[in-house]
Amino acid sequence: MATEGGGKEMNEIKTQFTTREGLYKLLPHSEYSRPNRVPFNSQGSNPVRVSFVNLNDQSGNGDRLCFNVGRELYFYIYKGVRKAADLSKPIDKRIYKGTQPTCHDFNHLTATAESVSLLVGFSAGQVQLIDPIKKETSKLFNEENSCQHLWKVDWNEERENESSKTSEEALVTVQRLIDKSRVTCVKWVPGSESLFLVAHSSGSMYLYNVEHTCGTTAPHYQLLKQGESFAVHTCKSKSTRNPLLKWTVGEGALNEFAFSPDGKFLACVSQDGFLRVFNFDSVELHGTMKSYFGGLLCVCWSPDGKYIVTGGEDDLVTVWSFVDCRVIARGHGHKSWVSVVAFDPYTTSVEESDPMEFSGSDEDFQDLLHFGRDRANSTQSRLSKRNSTDSRPVSVTYRFGSVGQDTQLCLWDLTEDILFPHQPLSRARTHTNVMNATSPPAGSNGNSVTTPGNSVPPPLPRSNSLPHSAVSNAGSKSSVMDGAIASGVSKFATLSLHDRKERHHEKDHKRNHSMGHISSKSSDKLNLVTKTKTDPAKTLGTPLCPRMEDVPLLEPLICKKIAHERLTVLIFLEDCIVTACQEGFICTWGRPGKVGVLSSPNQASSPGGTVV
Repeated sequence: MATEGGGKEMNEIKTQFTTREGLYKLLPHSEYSRPNRVPFNSQGSNPVRVSFVNLNDQSGNGDRLCFNVGRELYFYIYKGVRKAADLSKPIDKRIYKGTQPTCHDFNHLTATAESVSLLVGFSAGQVQLIDPIKKETSKLFNEENSCQHLWKVDWNEERENESSKTSEEALVTVQRLIDKSRVTCVKWVPGSESLFLVAHSSGSMYLYNVEHTCGTTAPHYQLLKQGESFAVHTCKSKSTRNPLLKWTVGEGALNEFAFSPDGKFLACVSQDGFLRVFNFDSVELHGTMKSYFGGLLCVCWSPDGKYIVTGGEDDLVTVWSFVDCRVIARGHGHKSWVSVVAFDPYTTSVEESDPMEFSGSDEDFQDLLHFGRDRANSTQSRLSKRNSTDSRPVSVTYRFGSVGQDTQLCLWDLTEDILFPHQPLSRARTHTNVMNATSPPAGSNGNSVTTPGNSVPPPLPRSNSLPHSAVSNAGSKSSVMDGAIASGVSKFATLSLHDRKERHHEKDHKRNHSMGHISSKSSDKLNLVTKTKTDPAKTLGTPLCPRMEDVPLLEPLICKKIAHERLTVLIFLEDCIVTACQEGFICTWGRPGKVGVLSSPNQASSPGGTVV
């Protein structure tokens, strides 16, 4: 399809694309949506989000999928590239009244074939803990009264009307004593069965324990730690209650946060345009970065925790070095706000000196890819070697992706010429090996705070490849949290750290503000902050926010229009890529070598208006 007045090729919705690994192809039969497959009227609704969990059941089909569309929440068996999606039989479906789901997260640590814990955040500020397998609602947080079911329709397999299989419930918003603003992000604390973090559009973030209640009165807080533009408080109470900790940072909404792969650091992006990275244990600010323009909307870590990528209202993706605390590259490919960034842990190239150039058939290349996956642990060890003083160099290339409100999917490579501009490159690489690089981070130095570098690398030519790596190895835990324990906070509460530094919320920025509209005057206008804080307008040209000509400008490997409505989801799985748009369609893109294995006895047609 092509829009009127535009080039047909430019505006056509793509169903496949090619990278050096091979052909990625949309699998229409693996598409998930509401059972009626009707595009959702997304105007004024919250973004569609997707969460995955693997239950490790003996059937070999343990993947489960949760997604929200409007006021509805669905829970399906995810069959991926193996079989066609069966939308007539959701495991659980819920329709909410008075509020809408905004985000959700599975507890992978406790998930079994019989039970799974799912946190759901809502537009009215509540957080609900449910078990979609047992179809139970356990608890409701940030609500004075517990969740009251006005009615609940329990369905069974014998019901004739499959579409009526639903649990419909209303959340009674009597009084939200902790935070009345929309939940923007909710995640379980890595390695914990009971702790979770919740961010709100108010700019605050809270640590909860599912075992504790929220109390019937508004919480009273006691200052635990304070820094530049942030403060962390404990809940002052005779008995332990939620929230265990509260972070207050800067001004404006906290749009998203992400834990480092080892769970020791927390990266937060805010509407004030700042990335802030904290040591989660010691509640120390590790480093900051300022967007080129407007707010930051999304953030992710590289599989080894050494790099962080952000996206936002400046239409850019920005790569930030965790070790050096500085921007090392920006990528320009989107024509509107970037809504999601994610690393692909299954596509990376790690080669020691004098890498072997590959030549041969596609079958031979697929064998190489499988060999790469089998050597995942070896890959991580070589990643560590690349950052050691070993004389044998290792060549690294990382892959990450981004989707935006321009309905485009971009893939990027982060390569050695960007990561190590002052070191000689090894021989040219001809293929990207598929490997799992999600093992624990390497190269941590044990320091809770790293001083940002004073210099910015000299301007480099545009690059279409850029490696994504980065996980931080944290050092020993600080004693700061001992004070929290003395204040009545449980031992596990000390595991949370969110230091958010927010500036003035920019209301005038529109979706069509792209790089071509950025000027020094508009930047000055958008970067006004309170008098007690550093004026962000003065950060342009500093390591906090380098000028465009001071860092390499990346070009995407591919940039394809794949939907009619803005994209809100990008998830990399081992055999596919999952995307979703605001119309409520969750699409599966088979990786090279995975297309064609789909078993679809009853092939369903692709929903109109989403893909071609």
